[in-house]
Amino acid sequence: MTEKNILCIGAGYVGGPTMAMIAAKCPQCRVTVVDIDPERIAAWNSDNLPIYEPGLDELVRVSRGKNLFFSTDIERGIRENDLIFVSVNTPTKSFGLGAGLAADLQYWEKTARQILGFSKSAKIVIEKSTLPVKTALAMERILNSGDNAIRFDVLSNPEFLAEGSAVRDLENPDRVLIGSRETEEGLRARGILADIFAQWVPRERILTSNIWSSELSKLVANAFLAQRISSINAVSALCEKTEANVVEVARAVGMDSRIGSKFMNASIGFGGSCFKKDILNLVYLCRSYGLTEVADYWEMVIRINDYQQERFIQGMLGAMFNTLAGKKIALFGFAFKADTGDTRESPAIYIARRLIEERALVVVTDPQALKNARRDLSGNEGVSYVEDPYSAAAGCHALAVMTEWGIYQALDFQRIYDSMEKPAFIFDGRNILDHRACFEIGFNVYPLGKPPLTHF
Repeated sequence: MTEKNILCIGAGYVGGPTMAMIAAKCPQCRVTVVDIDPERIAAWNSDNLPIYEPGLDELVRVSRGKNLFFSTDIERGIRENDLIFVSVNTPTKSFGLGAGLAADLQYWEKTARQILGFSKSAKIVIEKSTLPVKTALAMERILNSGDNAIRFDVLSNPEFLAEGSAVRDLENPDRVLIGSRETEEGLRARGILADIFAQWVPRERILTSNIWSSELSKLVANAFLAQRISSINAVSALCEKTEANVVEVARAVGMDSRIGSKFMNASIGFGGSCFKKDILNLVYLCRSYGLTEVADYWEMVIRINDYQQERFIQGMLGAMFNTLAGKKIALFGFAFKADTGDTRESPAIYIARRLIEERALVVVTDPQALKNARRDLSGNEGVSYVEDPYSAAAGCHALAVMTEWGIYQALDFQRIYDSMEKPAFIFDGRNILDHRACFEIGFNVYPLGKPPLTHF
């Protein structure tokens, strides 16, 4: 592969790690990551990266300052690079037509116009952000609206990273998907990008498709994964009513080779920046094409997720004598999943706010997400933030497991029980604790999708 100058616009959870991996695996390429946020770029250039991912510090350290660079100079980046990844934020729209459902593309369009305005030579522009199907058409129209003769080829290369395992997912991906126009120029651009990933990804895992299939595949993949979580969470409610055990049900169902065992763990619900946003985007897309029943189907995945979180609060209320007012409750974990500090759409946000509405005193502990938790709950009184889980639990009436951090399984629960108000409750929103052992210590234990273990 020949040398390439590669730019990524957007230094977030996708852009930063992806470019760090490309730089490490393609030392002959020069990789630059740009962002409008100077504090974020300063963090990427420091020993305290702006995001937490296992293995990311080491990955960045290998190439930073050699062939990996972080900058705020977007104009220079666009001017000097051949391949441009667009990895800007595409949140759910909060205003106007499609509010609450459609993707907000204002940042994406601004970036497209910057690429057009600053380019002095031909570019391959690669959609890395999750975008609605047919967005590439709008990108092409913007880039081809100039009065110069510069050629732009637009590709779709959606990310399939899971936060907490992003470095592993990048190094050993299930697949790399590249979509292009099926013209001679589009196929040539697709081949250039495929050659970059082929430096470490086996060719048989590099899938190619037309550009619309690639854009839609990302939304559908996340919708299918979220659907599995909502399905097992709906079953967990039935398990509690029938005294079945959702873990045993999931194991029995998951051993069917046609179904599989992944994403079959009952919990308080899914969070993160992708699942809810992408499903709402899919709902909006279906409605815009008049596919009402299809939209309703996918919307139920979100409704079940919301229901599971409210059901968790109702379970706490019922167990703790129908009042939480004045009671101190520790939330063990605030990130939406383990091995990340990301709290976007975390179920813990909803749980904390509902507890505050019930006038409970909330103590938040998390090994990586306390900074984000403070931001998410700013303006709410009655919340404290404690890094040490033992200190967080002291004096509490209950603790609720929000995130499946491995450290919580290794805690001394006898010590925790001794420090708490009695009767002491555990609400395990992730089903990660040894419930029988906690019960024998003295806790009243309420798992999800299993019969409670109580001393009443």
